[in-house]
Amino acid sequence: MKRIIYTLLTIMLAANMPAQETIELKIDSMLTNDPLLETSQLGLMVYDLTTDSVLIQYNHRQTMRPASTMKLVTAITALEYLGGNYQFNTTLSYSGNIENHTLTGNLYCVGCMDPMFDGSDLHEFVSKLRALGIDTIRGSIVTDRSMKDTANWGEGWCWDDDNPMLTPLLVAGKDNFVERLILQLTGEGVVIDSLSLYEDWKPLDAIPVATCQHSIGQIMLRMMKESDNLYAECMYYQLAASYGRKPAQAIHARTLEKQLVKHLGLNSNDYRFADGSGLSLYNYVSPQLLTMLLRHAWKTPAIYQHLLPTLPIAGEDGTLKKRMNKTIAEGNVRAKTGTLTGIISLAGYCTAANGHELCFAIINQGVLQAREARAFQDRLCTILCE
Repeated sequence: MKRIIYTLLTIMLAANMPAQETIELKIDSMLTNDPLLETSQLGLMVYDLTTDSVLIQYNHRQTMRPASTMKLVTAITALEYLGGNYQFNTTLSYSGNIENHTLTGNLYCVGCMDPMFDGSDLHEFVSKLRALGIDTIRGSIVTDRSMKDTANWGEGWCWDDDNPMLTPLLVAGKDNFVERLILQLTGEGVVIDSLSLYEDWKPLDAIPVATCQHSIGQIMLRMMKESDNLYAECMYYQLAASYGRKPAQAIHARTLEKQLVKHLGLNSNDYRFADGSGLSLYNYVSPQLLTMLLRHAWKTPAIYQHLLPTLPIAGEDGTLKKRMNKTIAEGNVRAKTGTLTGIISLAGYCTAANGHELCFAIINQGVLQAREARAFQDRLCTILCE
């Protein structure tokens, strides 16, 4: 009965209040009345970017597992340090001599964790090789995976999850580069004579044959819209490699994340960064951190112009395609979702009815029914847009 009375009073009062106070009152009613919060935890922060002030905060400094909203940390840090023009590269080179259409020497395949490299790119590699007049290879295929360390999984990943393989040489996201290259070579009529396989660094005097490039924007689009974990980890190791130490390690990416957190005026020791995708159970962030990162992105055009188009749009695409349909939030909310067992999170941007731009972060933790947490977040976002 108390909840019903409180809700009726909320509706009556809201009709005569300014927009900001109306939003605050309605959300306060949710925080007081929603049964979801009787059995689970909530961290929430809403920031008015137009007035540069906090609108709502509730357990905003509590550290929680972010699930895939961790990809926002990765994306914004990558755009901060790599820039919007950064390219992911995979290269093919050779050493030795080409005589009578025969390469007597080695092919060097250098990977830099490009998750978009696929069969069509392999075809292009072989076509460039054939264009040199080569129809026979007598030597070795050498794989250069020196870009990163040998860790195949991220720290704190569950053994029974569908985890991506963290290797620098990928074809369509799979760790079978050499096998696919050999099939492509033989399929296009290249004779392989006394071939050997081994792993080593590409020598400095190797002669370039082909380079495949994909932009950071291309990678980030799928990473954010579809919440692709492999794409996020590839982004994370590009960031790690930019730190300048070889092989790249996750700790190098964490160092740059901590630098950005310090730049935001927060204490990096208050958080725990483990991976780039949010798969790890060792990640701990707060709604405040996610919100301040979103604020930083919004205030930095070079970041915001690349980040915003990659975020799922409520009721339209990506992981928000089936959420907030036929509400005022549809087409308005642009946010990254997150899902792990017991955790549902959402962080991004929306525009309030008064035209103010908002950013927000919501983490529901300890939830047994994911649909209930998503419904809670969708109602909250609808209120923000009203």
